[in-house]
Amino acid sequence: MPRLIILTLLAISAILLVCFRFSKPAIRRRRHEEFLRAVADFRIQREQLEAKFMSLAAALGKPRGLRWLECDWLQPVAYGRDIQTGLLTAFVSVNIHFEAIAGSDMEDVAAVDTVRDASAMFHYQNGRWGTGGRALFNMHPDDALHRLANQYQPLDASTSTPPSA
Repeated sequence: MPRLIILTLLAISAILLVCFRFSKPAIRRRRHEEFLRAVADFRIQREQLEAKFMSLAAALGKPRGLRWLECDWLQPVAYGRDIQTGLLTAFVSVNIHFEAIAGSDMEDVAAVDTVRDASAMFHYQNGRWGTGGRALFNMHPDDALHRLANQYQPLDASTSTPPSA
């Protein structure tokens, strides 16, 4: 009888080991399929997401003393996955125009009229894209991923095969 219990436990252990071994590729495949679906959704929803970004970013009051006038949305988009949470993030190239708020300490600063390059951030969670209105100033989308390499794993939207790692 003890031999039967030992054999049963060994068999269960072997089955669990096989399941664990083959689950990593399945997880990678599911994550890649989610990513491709997210990229397609982003392309469809981009105009609405841009408007939402502008509204939220302008309401944040950053940079201090400046009013957001408009954003020129550019084509470059880079995608990354948060290493800790797995959250998908899109970094979109944008040129931002500001004006000084009357009475602020920025009112007499000549550089206020300078168009600012930035990466607008969007996050994909629970099957939906959203934004908090966060902009990474002076960063092209690829630069943002490079500078935030300890936080985001870059993803390539042009490939249809899942990554091997």
